Amino acid sequence: MQWGGPGFVIAIIALSIGGWLFSTWIRARHGYPIENEWGGTVRKDDLAADRKVELLANENGALKDRIGRLEERIAVLERIATDAPARLSAEIDSLK
Repeated sequence: MQWGGPGFVIAIIALSIGGWLFSTWIRARHGYPIENEWGGTVRKDDLAADRKVELLANENGALKDRIGRLEERIAVLERIATDAPARLSAEIDSLK
């Protein structure tokens, strides 16, 4: 094989295409997005992962609401603990 001959050029092209195919295969296998020939990306669709993300987002919202209610209750308890005892007993008596 000569360095400037057509066999060398074909070997370089074959190695380049082989490397591209191998790297694309590795990226696809591990879930990385793959670029297509028009510059866009193709992602691996995983319905189980999408469902899991949706469930976690819903649970996160519920936990945020619960934390908000607990913070309100703690504020009330702090107010009760720090208020003057005479004022607190007057409020309790007014509720009776």
